[in-house]
Amino acid sequence: MSVLADLLATVFERRYRGASEPDRKNRSIENLCRDLLGSSGEVSGMALARLILDRYAGMEDDEKLGFFRFLTDGMGVDPESVRNALDAFEAGPDRDSYRAFMSAAEPPRQELARRLNQVPGATAQLVAMRADLLRLARDNPALAVVDLDLKHLFASWFNRGFLVLRPINWSSPADVLEKIIAYEAVHAIDSWDDLRRRLAPKDRRCFGFFHPAMPDEPLIFVEVALSQGIPGAIHDVLSEERAVIGAHEADTAVFYSISNCQSGLAGISFGNSLIKQVVADLSQELPGLKTFVTLSPIPGLTRWLSETRAVLPEEAETRRAVTAHYLLKAKRPDGGPYDPVARFHLGNGASVHAIHAGADLSPNGQKQSGGVMVNYLYDRAQISQNHERFAGAGVIAASAEVTALAVAEKKTWPIPSTITCSDAMSGKVRHFCIWRMAL
Repeated sequence: MSVLADLLATVFERRYRGASEPDRKNRSIENLCRDLLGSSGEVSGMALARLILDRYAGMEDDEKLGFFRFLTDGMGVDPESVRNALDAFEAGPDRDSYRAFMSAAEPPRQELARRLNQVPGATAQLVAMRADLLRLARDNPALAVVDLDLKHLFASWFNRGFLVLRPINWSSPADVLEKIIAYEAVHAIDSWDDLRRRLAPKDRRCFGFFHPAMPDEPLIFVEVALSQGIPGAIHDVLSEERAVIGAHEADTAVFYSISNCQSGLAGISFGNSLIKQVVADLSQELPGLKTFVTLSPIPGLTRWLSETRAVLPEEAETRRAVTAHYLLKAKRPDGGPYDPVARFHLGNGASVHAIHAGADLSPNGQKQSGGVMVNYLYDRAQISQNHERFAGAGVIAASAEVTALAVAEKKTWPIPSTITCSDAMSGKVRHFCIWRMAL
């Protein structure tokens, strides 16, 4: 039935486009968008949506910027209409007045996006459109209102209930495997042989979230190493010479790489659901797995040290202590952890379990953290409690070992503490570094 419906829709769309496109080919994309919002027929709407998406796909950046400015200025809410609708709702709160208020409060560009999304393949095109928007908005902050609308829609369209968890292995379609190579964001995959080592052995797993509207495009994927014990170095996990074990011999599942694939879905969270689902599925498949941990990079460490005018010490134990202090104490202005990977895992309910010096010898690992890596522990009995304490009070769960390292840091190395105060002369907020001297 679905195939027949798609076929009929395609036929009707072609008929309509053939009759109407000559009248519209010279019209601006802005006028085409207004036509789409004013259309009442499904077939005519699909034809217009297809024409708009095709027109956008052929634009250069300056044209795209003009289109987004049109969405910003010409497809926003009318404040006066919102005020009048709210007044009417307050005077007589019923279904009709509430419907009128909802209509006034929703910018037309949201409905435009919905109508564009009615043609096959449009979802992926809209995701790519938002990627363009995010890139262009860096120098055009007024476009942020359009992004808020798209993000609002995408949060519904890519709700967990619509996502499909699929295993990715060496037998997966070639186009999916090519995208795993391209999207890997943590530990680069440098060849098909490298990919095979990550997917084919019995002690390796990979899982990704997919959306029915983008069936061949992974949204996010996680690579998993099944091991005996918790590894402390990524080269041990990825080594060509490592000894492969049977899946049922493993007692630990290591999430060593998590990669978001679609830049147009930035800010739409999948990782929390992905890890929890993978933990549940692996626990069912392999009851012998008792420990679920990450082996994670620390991308903000050297940047934070640079901002505090410090350098990472050479001695391994001191380096671990400094890193422990960073993970437990370094904060952003909003009070959240400075490190983005820490924010992600701690927000999911993990705890800081162990810190390893000399764990990532790659150029990127040396650049971002001096080769230090961290295990975040997903203790199924503590995940909910850890998440609630972190979300509610900013409490960071950590092992006794990591906590002791952070305390020891005070005696081994002078870490700067940053205080914030107001300049009495200018009224500006300034940051000062106060160095604690080693005892």
